[in-house]
Amino acid sequence: MPGNTIGQAFTLTSWGESHGAAIGGVLDGVPPGISLDINKVQKALDRRKPGGQHGLTSARQESDQIHILSGLYDGKTLGTPLSFLIYNKDQRSGDYDAFKNIYRPGHADYSYTMKYGHVDHRGGGRASARETATRVAAGEIARQILQLSFPTLQITAAVIQMGTQKLNASWSGHSYRENPLFCPEEETIQSWIAYLNDIKSQGRSVGALIEVYVKNLPAGLGEPVYDKLDADLAKALMSINAVKGVEIGDGFGCIAAENGYDELSAGTPSKHLTNKAGGIVGGISTGQDIICRVALKPTSSTLQSRKTLTKDEIPVDVSITGRHDPCVGIRAVPIVEGMVSLIIMDHFLRWQGQCGTTFRK
Repeated sequence: MPGNTIGQAFTLTSWGESHGAAIGGVLDGVPPGISLDINKVQKALDRRKPGGQHGLTSARQESDQIHILSGLYDGKTLGTPLSFLIYNKDQRSGDYDAFKNIYRPGHADYSYTMKYGHVDHRGGGRASARETATRVAAGEIARQILQLSFPTLQITAAVIQMGTQKLNASWSGHSYRENPLFCPEEETIQSWIAYLNDIKSQGRSVGALIEVYVKNLPAGLGEPVYDKLDADLAKALMSINAVKGVEIGDGFGCIAAENGYDELSAGTPSKHLTNKAGGIVGGISTGQDIICRVALKPTSSTLQSRKTLTKDEIPVDVSITGRHDPCVGIRAVPIVEGMVSLIIMDHFLRWQGQCGTTFRK
C-alpha cells in the first residue's frame, strides 16, 4: 500500500504537493469529547513555517493558516476523522522550469522518476519538506490529547550541532528560550548565526543534529517484536525529509562501550542507575527520559555547480537557485517534536486497548 499513513490506533494520512493548491491531513482514531486549542496548533505551525525575518530559512512567504474541515464541533472532537488543510499561497513554480528535464543531485527527481515514470519537479512535489507542515499540526493535536492524561509530559527538541558547530556542553532536555536556530545554549546562538550567514553567503549548506527528549512518560508503552516503541520512533523520524540517521539512547556509542545495560536500584525514582538505553528496553518505555538524536543532511539545493544528468542522460552541470534553507535542521525541530508526539499517542491508545487505564507502579 502507498506509504502516506503512519500509526495504527492513531493515524495520520497526509496529502498534497509543494506547489499544489493546498496540503493537508486526516487524523483518525482521535478520542471524542476532547477540547482542542487551535491557537496552539497554529503556534506550532508558526514555529516551522518559512519566511522568517532573520533570513536564515527559505524566503517563501506562507501563512500556514490551518483550516479544520471535519471532526471538530463547538471546539470539541467528535471521534470521527479530523481533517484539515493548509493552503499554498506563495508558489513560484516558474522558478523550477529550468530543472524540468534535469535530475537535481540530492533530490528525489531520479528515484521518483524510476518509480512513477515522471515527477512533479515544482519544488519537489510530494517529496518537498512542505508536506511536513501537516505533521506539525497533527503532532500538536496529539500532544494536547496526551497532556490530558500526562499533565507534566514534555516533548522538547533542540539543535545540538550545526555543521561543524557544537554546543559547549551537553543538553539535558530542559526548556530554553526559543530562538531562530532552536539552539538551547544562550551563549552560542550569535556565533551560530554568524556561521550560518557565512555558509549562506558562499552558496553552501550544512547539516544538523537534533536531540529530542520525552520527559515524564510512564513505563509500559510499546509493543514487543515488530512494533517496538523505539522501532516506531526510528521509522517516524527517518521519514522526515533529509534525515539520514537516528540514534536512541547511547546509539552508535554503545559499540565501544564495555556494557550496554542500565543497572536497577530500588533507591531511584526510575528504578535505574543510568539511561544508556534512552528510556526504552525491549521496545517498551521504562519511565526514564526517552532520548533520540536525528541527523539531517545538508540542503540539496545550493548555488554550487554540480554534475548531473538530463532525463535523456546527457551530462550537465547544474547550479540551483531559488528560496532554500542553508540548514534544513533549523525548521526540523518542530517536525521532530510532532512525529514523536504522534508515535507516543499511537502507543498510548494501543496500551489502553490492551492493558486498561491504570499504569503499573
